[in-house]
Formats: sequence, C-alpha cells, structure tokens
Amino acid sequence: MTTSDRLSSPQPSTLDTRHSPATVFLVDDDASVRKALTRLIKSAGYQVQSFASAREFLDTHVVEVAEKACLILDISMPGLNGFDLQKELDTSSAILPIIFITGHGDIPMSVKAMKSGAVDFLPKPVKDKVLLAAVEQALVRAEREFGERMELASVQRRLASLTPREREVMAMVVRGLLNKQIAFELGTVEKTVKVHRARVMEKMEVQSLAELVRIAERAGIGEA
Repeated sequence: MTTSDRLSSPQPSTLDTRHSPATVFLVDDDASVRKALTRLIKSAGYQVQSFASAREFLDTHVVEVAEKACLILDISMPGLNGFDLQKELDTSSAILPIIFITGHGDIPMSVKAMKSGAVDFLPKPVKDKVLLAAVEQALVRAEREFGERMELASVQRRLASLTPREREVMAMVVRGLLNKQIAFELGTVEKTVKVHRARVMEKMEVQSLAELVRIAERAGIGEA
C-alpha cells in the first residue's frame, strides 16, 4: 500500500521535542505500509520504530524507555492482532495512545477501538494529513498523561514524608476544620496543631491552603 494525498512538504509537529524527542511506533505486517508510513512520519520530524508483528513489538520492550510516544497499529495481523496487542498494553504501565489502521474495518470494529481508548481508527489507504493529525493528537495525549503521572508521583513522594499525625492534620485541614476544631478532634492543644500544620505545608511544598486542597484532591486525601 502507498499512502494517498501525499503532502508536497509535510510540516514538522508543533509539539516541543527538543528535550524529549517524540517516538512513533508502527506495527503492521505489510512491509510496503511500514516503508511508506515510516517515510511520512520521519518527514514530519518524528522518530519512528517499525515492527512486522505485535509479538516482535512486545519482545523489544521499547515502550519501557519511551517517555513521549504513540502507536500506529494495524488491526488484522497473523498471530496477535491489533486488539490483542491493545489488551496486552492495557495491563502494563505504558503510556502509549493508539491509532488503529485497517484495510478491513467496519463501524462495530471502530466503535470497539474507540471505546477501548484508541485515539483514532483510520481506514487504509491512510491519508497523510489525517494520519499526521492523529499522531499529533496522540502525542499531545501522551505528554499530558505523562505529566499527570509525574505530578501524582511527586505528590505521593511528599505524602510519604508526613508522619501519621501530620497526615491526620492534613486531612482535617483540607476538610475545612479550624485549628481549634482539629485540636479537639485529636485531643491536643491548638498550638501543637499549628506546628503540625506548618510542617505539613512545608513538606507538601505549598504556600496556600488552596494549593494543599488541590494536592489532597489529586491524592484522594481528606474526602468526607
């Protein structure tokens, strides 16, 4: 297959890849498809790694080292098909938005793909502009999800630095309790609560109650 609607001069992605180059993984058992799409994707400024089968892709473990990436995945392949690979990836910690491509698609298949979290479902022959737009969308999603994961990891690291009593105080603070109310709940004095509260703010690296509440909501702390 050769891609249609060839761009005379594909424009590079607007995504900032200076510090973390975006990678597009391509899995398709058709060598001509891999060759054509690899050329197109590289011309748009992305790194490309292509594979002839889902098993070959899984055996390389390349996703484990990819910080910002997406996957262009053929559905109909010998052995593990596209949906099988999607299920395998769902059980991993990989952040890898999927763009499905197929020469034998139908509406029920596309609905299944989108419900399973795919970014797009594109029929072959794939139009260049459409594919590059889908790649851009997938990489934006990957970058957002990676950022959210890093933020959550940072929150969990800071929470782990709290003592059990500081965590109790934090939960009560984000619920809106005053220092004197917290002191009553804990059977201590207000001065001690103020000390704990100050340590919580310091360890959680926040400057305001609003910031603390946002972080607590992110981590599920202080829910009534």
